[in-house]
Amino acid sequence: MKIDPAAIDRIDPRTLGKVAVLMGGDSSEREVSIMSGTGVLNALRSRGVEAYAFDPAERDLADLKRDGYSRCFIALHGRFGEDGTVQGALELLRLPYTGSGVMASAIAMDKVMTKRIWRFEGLPTPDWRLVSSAEETRKAFAALGAPMIVKPAREGSTIGLTKVTDVEQCEAAYQLAAKYDPDVLCEEFVAGDETTCPVLGEGDEAQALPLIRIVAPEGNYDYQNKYFTDVTQYHCPSGLPAEEEAEIQRIVVQAFRTLGCRGWARADVMIRASDRKPFLLEMNTSPGMTGHSLVPMSARAAGISYEQLCLWLVSQARLHA
Repeated sequence: MKIDPAAIDRIDPRTLGKVAVLMGGDSSEREVSIMSGTGVLNALRSRGVEAYAFDPAERDLADLKRDGYSRCFIALHGRFGEDGTVQGALELLRLPYTGSGVMASAIAMDKVMTKRIWRFEGLPTPDWRLVSSAEETRKAFAALGAPMIVKPAREGSTIGLTKVTDVEQCEAAYQLAAKYDPDVLCEEFVAGDETTCPVLGEGDEAQALPLIRIVAPEGNYDYQNKYFTDVTQYHCPSGLPAEEEAEIQRIVVQAFRTLGCRGWARADVMIRASDRKPFLLEMNTSPGMTGHSLVPMSARAAGISYEQLCLWLVSQARLHA
């Protein structure tokens, strides 16, 4: 399925009904979610959609039904928004919503479960260990080598992440990650090009958008450099060889389908410098839509504006159960 911008422009906003843009929420990514949701809200309104902001941290989701909403655009990030919980509530309310359903959302939010499925399906992902103590983190460091990434199993936006280069750092790295999740992921570090690739659609009609190559200062693509500085460079077109980009897009679409994702998502991929082999890191099923966000950037390179992207996504809102 090739998404046609001209066809998006023919969508009648009156057919979409009253739309709730879910933003904010209770996760550690609340601030970014409000930025994403505000952008989506303004974009939908600019295309004539009757859209309103709705913060689940401040209102009961049952109000969505009482207030006559027809569908929801999920601009929530992290826990209680991207992990299948709000999706399950919307299924019970019978309110169509954007993005993946309960199962795919829950699996993709759990980096360890995601990696287990990808490994089973033969998809490349860095080696890892699931740990529950500082001592196990030190053992993982001995097995995986330096540097090693330590992060919560169910968080986003690099929150709680540490790049460990010495065994003495394992204790602090584990304690930081464990503040956000009792399950801590230790992951082999892949040195090379950092890229991300969005996917739109579902099943056999899922399509990868252009790849973005990310160049962060000193390779530190952290929370601050993702959202609040202008020092990170984003290359789209990526500048990679065409056959290399096409292979990454193929792997990403396969990873998207394997997890059962629908609507949209964005996969993070590292390309190992030594042999140019790509490795899947994670799948984001409710990607950011801020001024620094990457799905809108990639969509623009494919000829789809931010406003068109938002309109298309909300037009695809559906129930999955």
